[in-house]
Amino acid sequence: MIRIAAFFAVLAGMVAGAIMIPATAGAKNTRVSIADFQWSNKSPHIDLGESVTWDWIGPDTQHSVTGQPPNASGWDSDPGSVDPHPLGDSFTVRFNDPGVYVFQCRLHTSVRGTVTVSNVQGDPDSDPGPQAPLNLDFEAPTVDGYFFTTNGQDPAPAVIGPKGKGIGFRFSISEQASASADYFKLVRRGKGKHARTVRMFQGYGEWNSHIGFNNVRFGARTPNFRARPGKYLAFFRADDDAHNSTEDIKLRFEIKGKKKQKSRKHHRR
Repeated sequence: MIRIAAFFAVLAGMVAGAIMIPATAGAKNTRVSIADFQWSNKSPHIDLGESVTWDWIGPDTQHSVTGQPPNASGWDSDPGSVDPHPLGDSFTVRFNDPGVYVFQCRLHTSVRGTVTVSNVQGDPDSDPGPQAPLNLDFEAPTVDGYFFTTNGQDPAPAVIGPKGKGIGFRFSISEQASASADYFKLVRRGKGKHARTVRMFQGYGEWNSHIGFNNVRFGARTPNFRARPGKYLAFFRADDDAHNSTEDIKLRFEIKGKKKQKSRKHHRR
C-alpha cells in the first residue's frame, strides 16, 4: 500500500508539472502591431498581471482582436461589427491567470496568435515600449473588372427600364472605400451645324464597398437622383478612409421612358 500511494503521489506531481506554464525570464507588458493582414508577434509571452496591447498601425485597419474559447472568449476589441479602426488605435488585455490564450481576427481567421502567461508574478507597470510607426496610406484604391449586369455575374447592355430600379453594376476594388457616381444627362441643344450636346448634372449615387467584388444598383431612383428618361454620362470613383481617390471612370447608360399607348378611335355602328 505504501508503494502504491507513493506511485500515485509521483504521478500527480508529473501531471501538475505538465500543465504548469513555465516562467518567462524578463517578461513585461508587450505591444503587438496589426499591419498588412498580420500581427508583428503571433506568440507573446508575459507574466501574471502583465498586459498585451494590440496597435492598429495600418494601412489596413479593419481587423478585430477576438479571444477564442475556452479561456479568452470574454475579450473582443470589436464586440459588434468589425469596422475600420483609426490609425494608432489600441486594445489592451491584462492577464491575471496563467495559461495559453488564443486570439484571432473575426474577419480574417489567418490573422491569429496566442498569448502565453507564466505562473510568475510580473510587473503590471513595466514599459511595453513605443507604438510602431504608423503606415500612412498615400495610394488610391484600384478599381477593375467593372461592368453593368442584370444577374450580378454577366455583362449586360447599359439600358435601364422606366421604373427607376436602376441596373446592376459589378466592380472589384483593392480596399474598403466609399464609391460614388455623379450622373449627367446628355441634352442636345441647338439645330443644324450649331447643335451641340451639353451635360446637365442630375444627381449622384453612393455605396459602401469592401475588398473584392461588389454589386450595387447603378442609376436607381433615390432622393439624390430622379432617374428621368434620357442618355447619361456618369463619373464613377472610389475614396478610401485616407481620402485617396481613384481617377474618374466614365460610364454611359440610358434610361428608357414609358411606352406610349396608341389611341383607339371608336366607331359608332
